[in-house]
Amino acid sequence: MPNRVRIHATVYGFVQGVNFRYYTLRQAQSLNLDGYVRNRLDGSVEVVAEGDPSAISQLLEWLHAGPPSATIDRVDYEFQEPTSEFRRFEVRL
Repeated sequence: MPNRVRIHATVYGFVQGVNFRYYTLRQAQSLNLDGYVRNRLDGSVEVVAEGDPSAISQLLEWLHAGPPSATIDRVDYEFQEPTSEFRRFEVRL
């Protein structure tokens, strides 16, 4: 698909046990993004998302704020080549 971008982000802080994955799912779905969100063993949350550049920017901005009960210390991210391997956005375990 033309004009698609991909980010791979890791969100650090108080982000597990606060429904961060499900808020991220809703946000990504509202932006028509594909990809996934999952908890990592180190207590962070991983997000891979593909879609329209402006939607990716909005998701990235949202990741820096997170849901009301989360505390975000930092968000590490990198842009990657989109693969179009996803058909929707999902929560992975």
